[in-house]
Amino acid sequence: MDRQLSFTKSIILFIFILTLLFVSIFCLKAEPHLPLLATTVGTATLLRLFGFSWKKLESAIIQGIQTAIMPILILSLIGILIAVWMMSGTVPTILYYGMDYIKPQFFAVSALYVTIIVSMFTGSSFTTVSTVGVAFMGIALTTGISPTLAAGAIISGACFGDKMSPLSDTTNFAPAVAGVSIFTHIGNMLYTTIPALVITTVFFWFAPSPDSIDLTAIQQIKLALQDSFNIHWLTLLSPLAVIACSFKRVSILPTLIIGIVTGLLVTAFVQHQMAIDVWFSVMQSGYKSTIANETVAAIVNRGGLQSMMWSVSLILIALSLGGLLQHCGVIDAFFRKLIQPLKRGSSIVLMTGASSIAVNIMTGEQYLSILLPGQMFKDEYNRRGLPAKTLSRTLEDCGTLINPLIPWGVSGAFFASTLGVPVVEFLPYATFLWLCSLFTFAYAFIPQLQKNSLGRESEVISG
Repeated sequence: MDRQLSFTKSIILFIFILTLLFVSIFCLKAEPHLPLLATTVGTATLLRLFGFSWKKLESAIIQGIQTAIMPILILSLIGILIAVWMMSGTVPTILYYGMDYIKPQFFAVSALYVTIIVSMFTGSSFTTVSTVGVAFMGIALTTGISPTLAAGAIISGACFGDKMSPLSDTTNFAPAVAGVSIFTHIGNMLYTTIPALVITTVFFWFAPSPDSIDLTAIQQIKLALQDSFNIHWLTLLSPLAVIACSFKRVSILPTLIIGIVTGLLVTAFVQHQMAIDVWFSVMQSGYKSTIANETVAAIVNRGGLQSMMWSVSLILIALSLGGLLQHCGVIDAFFRKLIQPLKRGSSIVLMTGASSIAVNIMTGEQYLSILLPGQMFKDEYNRRGLPAKTLSRTLEDCGTLINPLIPWGVSGAFFASTLGVPVVEFLPYATFLWLCSLFTFAYAFIPQLQKNSLGRESEVISG
């Protein structure tokens, strides 16, 4: 017979998970897959010893994997889309003109604000990173910009829209969970977003850039692009179609399919590649060119369904662990016990943010990091008279924005795979993401900041 998990047993599980993951990934520098798999097996074993039936454990794992279906479909289509956009000349065209208009000394700030604009129109960090993000990484490689710096700027800008765009699913999801309107939610997030963006802009403005650029190498790269692709503005029709679909709030899967189909049409009519067997090969295994220039080859030879299998397998394992923790009551047993002794409103806000971060670490899923703490704390906020908009902002800052900083998180795995930079390397440069969380905690504990962001409601928070 299944039992309700105690607080002490939930602590044992959390300590086991954090210790094994930290030692394996950060100390032994292992890829996250096997440490996560070992953690999942160990957690299931402990839960079995704690009285849970194997049938319950199987059901919890399956329920966790079910939540991975949509991310897996999205990642698979994005892998295909990237390969098609390489073959169609879309990304090469952006690279060709981008090297003329984007100056290396202003690269990081340019990447930050271009991705902010695109993500605000699309409402999707995945779409932004897989389109202009890939192009910016190519420009960085050709101009000697640090890949980690470039990835930090791209991810910071892409996640800005994930947080602030009314077209973003999480921007709609967080206020729905908290029970506030989306525009109240967006307005309240300005208090953490604006200072975080200002500091991020300053950081990237003064970030180190190459002292000199080899213009000869850039010209050679442009010539290689011209020799291998028809550089033409028509190749931009496919990403424009994706942005238009996102702006019209077309669902993500049809949007990506439209991007792939229009990319294939561009391939046929602009690049004059009409061999369907070649299309299938590129969509399956990625674009493989015969370009002699090694720099250009390294940029364009990528994408394909198989390129996303690293991320897909990681997400499946992470959400299997997440299913055990959620559906066996581990997360609920742990956090509900911690909520009870809290007296001050600021402590409740701190615990809300910490819960979102912990759920992100334990499950790797940003929606769960919004949903589970939101469900646990919503009644507590109402009971104590705390503003619901504070709950929704905390869930967004510590749920949505922290997920890309988790190596096994859905967003973190995707960004690392797409941009070719491990999470642990771009994490310090993705300043916007962790600054928003810091400002959320600062507003809870610094009275003057509370007053500025919450007005009269701050009296309730601090009391």
